[in-house]
Amino acid sequence: MSADIAQAWRDYCARLADAGAVILADDVPADPLIRTEGFRYLSRLSKLALEQYVEASDPDFPFFYQLSHETGKIGADNPDNAYWNASIAGSSDYRITGRRGSMFYFSIVANAMRYHIDGSAHATGSLMDDEIQWGPDGTVEIIASCQPPRGADAGKNWLRLEPDASVIIIRQSALDREAERGGEFRIERIGGPAVPAPLSADRLAAGFGAAAQFVTGVAQTFADWTRLFRQTPNQFPAIDQAMFQKGGGAKDIYYAHAYWRLAPDEAWVIDVTPPDCYYWNFQLDNWWMESLDYRFRQITVNKHSARTAPDGSVRIVCAARAPGGKAASANWIDTCDHREGTALLRWAGAREHPLPTARVVKLAELENDDA
Repeated sequence: MSADIAQAWRDYCARLADAGAVILADDVPADPLIRTEGFRYLSRLSKLALEQYVEASDPDFPFFYQLSHETGKIGADNPDNAYWNASIAGSSDYRITGRRGSMFYFSIVANAMRYHIDGSAHATGSLMDDEIQWGPDGTVEIIASCQPPRGADAGKNWLRLEPDASVIIIRQSALDREAERGGEFRIERIGGPAVPAPLSADRLAAGFGAAAQFVTGVAQTFADWTRLFRQTPNQFPAIDQAMFQKGGGAKDIYYAHAYWRLAPDEAWVIDVTPPDCYYWNFQLDNWWMESLDYRFRQITVNKHSARTAPDGSVRIVCAARAPGGKAASANWIDTCDHREGTALLRWAGAREHPLPTARVVKLAELENDDA
């Protein structure tokens, strides 16, 4: 019997309402900005979930869509990244074609996306930038399948799938967001039907159900991460990276998360010497682990943009306003009217993973720093 789509819609709306309990939990700060952004976060997750589980729910006719962008953010999204997702069925074969842009980094990963079930995103296969054979004009063809392609091109540009793989993710990273541009890519199922089947009530009901699970599951997962980071405020503790890999983190990135809390007249001073790596960045995030609004505020610094001392060290200063003095203001990060939240420092492609030293000082102490 077909699903009662009207009831499925009512159930979906009810479960969205229930997701508000994540925002209203007793240990979530009662700060009006945190709570307001929390409910906006649920609305953003709803938008992203409907795109993934309703609009892009047909694995016979996949397309690339953005599951994270300027107004839809998940799990300390990287402002320097362009993320493109395609929903697939791991038991099918797919062809990805396209042309590389000018962003310095590219990777493609197949995941069994279980955010809506247990908050995980298990990687089934991946191709890093230097593992891909690009054409002389920057074009590429990648085959995604459980079994490697046969013939002369066996193993070339092959993205391994497993039967439960459900999404393919393209990550492109820029050192200079203003100057670099991402590539364009498309995906098609090999040997699939010629045209999509009409939308069924069962499929739509299933999409509503998965979308509602996604909203609550993602919100709860990253709220729990924030609670973990909060145990050591204004410091960067060593955390088992397996936790972040389960959440879909890239295998060649070390993630140093932190929780910060500042008074309006205080600054969070972070000192570190970056290791040899192809990329690193620091970013300030809100309580829900969304990057702060990098379109209009200075909330991130990376290997390209950071001012480095002669000895290779970097000092980052997070505060409500830029402090006086060249050294203190060089790598200033705007707290954007927040009093507390989360932060992330990434080392990408590094063999060593130094953790920063961090301290809270009065802003006035930095005002005359002219080093």
